[in-house]
Amino acid sequence: MKVLLLEDVYKLGRAGDVKKVAPGYARNYLMPQGLAVLATPGAVKQADRIRKQGEIKRARVNEEMGGVAEQLEGTLFTFAARASETGRLYGSVNTQMLAEAVSEEIGVEIEARQIESQPLREIGKHTVAVRLTVDLIPEVEVIVHREGEPPSSALEEEEQEALKAEQALEELEGEEAVEGGEAAEGAEETEAEAELPAEEAELDLEQAEEEQEPAEEESEDKSEEEDASADQQDSAEEDQETD
Repeated sequence: MKVLLLEDVYKLGRAGDVKKVAPGYARNYLMPQGLAVLATPGAVKQADRIRKQGEIKRARVNEEMGGVAEQLEGTLFTFAARASETGRLYGSVNTQMLAEAVSEEIGVEIEARQIESQPLREIGKHTVAVRLTVDLIPEVEVIVHREGEPPSSALEEEEQEALKAEQALEELEGEEAVEGGEAAEGAEETEAEAELPAEEAELDLEQAEEEQEPAEEESEDKSEEEDASADQQDSAEEDQETD
């Protein structure tokens, strides 16, 4: 169904836009929250007015929250959690937990839906976006570390994991290089084996030509002898006729 947005809706549109959405999304969220109305012909006629009002409101809110965005950009938050030896959390740091930490930090109420992140389930450092307005989306740093250990331990563990991954990649590349070298050697051997029969065939051909030459010479000599014998016979017949 089509709706006319009365307010900016993140990842959907801005005030005054007409958007096609799922009926359930419109009836259960957009309309009850006062964010949109059904896009009837009468409502659509108000789109320009709603769009201008939205632009004025957006500029005002961006100005009000601009300082908050600057304050929040790059802020570091830490969370202690239980985790396995592989760094997998027994649970997660969810968006509600992140929203509460951000709200406490800046003194402005932030809802969980404004946190642009999946639940964090691994030890380490994470970057999380906080949507203050459709235009202001600062990013914060979040370190999740083991309970009973300092936050720096998470970074050390993350560096160790990265080093292991790098070493595994180097080993894999080394194995591929060895396999590639063996394949190249095999190709050279195959090429050499292919050249050998060709050389042997060439030698056989030369030998056959050499053997053929004496046979041709003998054939020519025999032909000359036959011609000479025929000439002698013709001469003898001519002498008999003369007598």
